[in-house]
Amino acid sequence: METPPPQPSFTVDGNRLTLLDTGPRRLDALIALIDGAAHRLRILYYIYADDDAGRRVNAAMAAAADRGVAVSLIIDGFGSEDTDPAFFAPLHDAGVKICRFSPRFGRRYLLRNHQKLALADEDRIIIGGFNVEDDYFGTPEDAAWQDLGLLVEGPAAGRMAGYFDALHDWVTAEKGRLRPLNRALAQWSETKGATRWLIGGPTRRLSPWAKALRTDMAQAKRIDLIAAYFTPSPSLLRRLDKAGKRSADVRVVTAAKSDNNATIAAARFTYAGLLRSGVALFEYQPSKLHTKLYVVDDAVHIGSANFDMRSLFINLELMLRIEDRAFADHVRGYVDGEIAKSQAITPEWYKAQAGP
Repeated sequence: METPPPQPSFTVDGNRLTLLDTGPRRLDALIALIDGAAHRLRILYYIYADDDAGRRVNAAMAAAADRGVAVSLIIDGFGSEDTDPAFFAPLHDAGVKICRFSPRFGRRYLLRNHQKLALADEDRIIIGGFNVEDDYFGTPEDAAWQDLGLLVEGPAAGRMAGYFDALHDWVTAEKGRLRPLNRALAQWSETKGATRWLIGGPTRRLSPWAKALRTDMAQAKRIDLIAAYFTPSPSLLRRLDKAGKRSADVRVVTAAKSDNNATIAAARFTYAGLLRSGVALFEYQPSKLHTKLYVVDDAVHIGSANFDMRSLFINLELMLRIEDRAFADHVRGYVDGEIAKSQAITPEWYKAQAGP
């Protein structure tokens, strides 16, 4: 298979942004980021598997620690529960600080640290929807997850260092109470600037990332969503419905294949109303969809958060909002490519699928 041409980079607010649009690119970029670290590595993943990809990342982190880089790793206790602790022994031996996010009492038992980030030297960070597992670094021909990452080089990366450290302190505290966690989430979510970190966590209302997206959608003329898990809250569903009715250009790409067929059925439950409102719907065909990408006018939202109730209200999530017309146009080109590989959902198609 031919090597795809390199992705273009865009400079926004002093930051160089590069989409990581294929599995091999994501793994190569992650290894390169770790290999290039000179002083400090902060790494956080929901799923961290004992497989070829996990072993490659482990080896890179151990090598970084051996050359004097301070390395911290947070993994989620639920997402990585199948990974034997012995798999991380070489990292412990190399001096890597490892902790598991495993709240176990009351509402905290529901919490999952669904964020994904790798931060090097406070000036380079990789975010996105992908985990450290072979299935996220393959190709559609391998039946791997279709996902997306973003490499950010510049001052925005450094702004996540304090958040990671605060989260690390909470995870390692003897009793991690919800109130300090919620304070940290609120403190590190940003409300101004062309690049804004938006963090989600346990709340009775929409998480900060979802509130920002809902605000952007209020009067939007163009909305493009790629949502691997699509069960929006009533308020976000109303935003899409109203946008369609006022003749905004609204396109939503959801999954035709998944690890959980119930999520496909739940997404399809929303189709009838959205189609009546004029929203264009598509289901991605080549492989399982895992992308979380939301483009509203000139604002791009990219990161770990799904368009479902758990990400909207419960999970710890990390999104970056980037407001820049050139970058948004580039990302819409990516969306166009995904739509070209998708099944258009027409009223006739939906009626046939729904049955009598």
